[in-house]
Amino acid sequence: MDKKKDDILDVALFKRLFKYIKPYKGIFFVLLILVVLLAIFSSATPYITKYTVDNSIAVKDSKSFFFYIEIMFAVLVLQTVFQLAFIYYAAWLGQNLVRDVRIKLFNHLLRFKMKYYDNSSVGVLITRAVTDMERIADIFGQGLFMIFRDLLTMLVVFGVMVFINWRLSLIVLVMLPLLLYSTRLFQKYMKIAFEEVRNEVSNLNSFVQERLTGMKILQLFTRETTEYKNFKAINKRHQDAWLKTVWYNSIFFPLADLVSSVCIGGVAWYGGLNIVLKGAGVSQGDLIAFIMFIPMLFRPLRQIADKFNTLQMGLVAANRVFNVLDTTSQIDDTGTYVSENFKGDITFKDVVFSYVKDEPVLKGVSFEAKSGETIAIVGATGAGKSTIINLLNRFYEIDNGHIFVDGIDIKEVTLNSLRTQIAVVLQDVFLFADTILNNIRLNNTDITEADVEAAAREIGVHDFIATLPGGYHYNVKERGAMLSSGQRQLISFLRAYVTNPSILVLDEATSSVDSHSEQLLQNATDKITKGRTSIVIAHRLATIKKADKIIVMDAGKIMEQGTHDELLQKENGYYKNLYEVQFLKEEAI
Repeated sequence: MDKKKDDILDVALFKRLFKYIKPYKGIFFVLLILVVLLAIFSSATPYITKYTVDNSIAVKDSKSFFFYIEIMFAVLVLQTVFQLAFIYYAAWLGQNLVRDVRIKLFNHLLRFKMKYYDNSSVGVLITRAVTDMERIADIFGQGLFMIFRDLLTMLVVFGVMVFINWRLSLIVLVMLPLLLYSTRLFQKYMKIAFEEVRNEVSNLNSFVQERLTGMKILQLFTRETTEYKNFKAINKRHQDAWLKTVWYNSIFFPLADLVSSVCIGGVAWYGGLNIVLKGAGVSQGDLIAFIMFIPMLFRPLRQIADKFNTLQMGLVAANRVFNVLDTTSQIDDTGTYVSENFKGDITFKDVVFSYVKDEPVLKGVSFEAKSGETIAIVGATGAGKSTIINLLNRFYEIDNGHIFVDGIDIKEVTLNSLRTQIAVVLQDVFLFADTILNNIRLNNTDITEADVEAAAREIGVHDFIATLPGGYHYNVKERGAMLSSGQRQLISFLRAYVTNPSILVLDEATSSVDSHSEQLLQNATDKITKGRTSIVIAHRLATIKKADKIIVMDAGKIMEQGTHDELLQKENGYYKNLYEVQFLKEEAI
């Protein structure tokens, strides 16, 4: 096991967390003051009780008795007020710190390359952004300050005990090392156990998220029984990880109670014997105060162990979150060129790209699309058609070659400027659990509801939206579940249309819609592509035949380029073969 994992506390991780406290230094120092006050006031009650017994009850002095009672009441009131303030501000600090870290994490995730998400589990990332964040909040709300308070309370209490009666304190001191050693051992093993717990929580979240998302597939292929068994296995590992922590707790806490009880028994025996035999050095007040002090000394030690569990879970969670924050998977947005409106000239020059190293998907692709042209890309599945779209938007970085827009390398263009002017309609439409209006304009306040309605009327989508309850304010639910596949596609097309793009990309956008919806999209395509560069990846012949240029791809290479008629003239050409196998039947229909 590596040394860092053996350390009970990761000091470097603590330092990093404390950087986020800087904006809240005032509250942090208020908490430190409250910790000191609570430690002092916690030992005041037994101390006052000692003097009440020795100076009032033993001598039957009613006047001083009521005086001590009034002091005790005032101390309890102040202690309650300080405790309330301490608990509130500790939780407040934790939640504010987590809010800041969560915002930073989400902002970081927004800028990752698509490759990062290709290789990452959504369930794990959700765990990082939600569950792990709450554990970080607990570091301050239920962990660090609580431990500091308990440690200081123990020091103050033991100091007062020595001051009152050093003989009785020796009995306590004999038992204390055993509990301290047990606590340290407990903390060490609990850290390892909680790391295992967090791993299993991430695995469980990831498993459940993927199965819920793909529930239709599971049921279509009758995988319910198999997935049920898989879930039982992963849930059992999660249970076992938690039971390990329960096992450690079940050993430590009874041991702590036993040591405390033995200590009280030893003090009662020694102190009581001295009082009965009228020995020197122990009063009735001393004995009562020590019986009150011992739980106050040992209980914080137990609480420290318990709060240390919380602290360990928080630190494990923080380490996982910082691992994501430390991941450098962003596209280098170092470009300085900004254009409000591209002409639309696109050039791919010897572009080589691979999702997996040494397994190129594009192998030296070169083509040009002039401003206003419609380019159709055809080819078998896996030929590299959609990859061209991904690279044009800089979702991935190319291995070699160059991509130019208006003669400017896209690496020199700011990402915002580039992506703002390229509208993409995908075959797999993603809609958020929100209104149709917000799904169309994606909360862009520059696009008004009137703009959306006008665009919808132009492409013939308004009538279907108007029939829905609430019209443009109809909530489509998660992933647009309340709409049909064709309706989702129309919404996606309208989303692209209202942005008034310089370049339009249709990635098999009409392959999953009915003939009526396709006609609507075809009419809209004719309008939006007029005067704009368009790249169309399509399986429909009607769309391809209208293209100014057809690019035929196979296995990551461009095999042919030309118009529909030109490509049909090539004997044994790729496009001609594709046309005869796939498109000729469609044309006949």
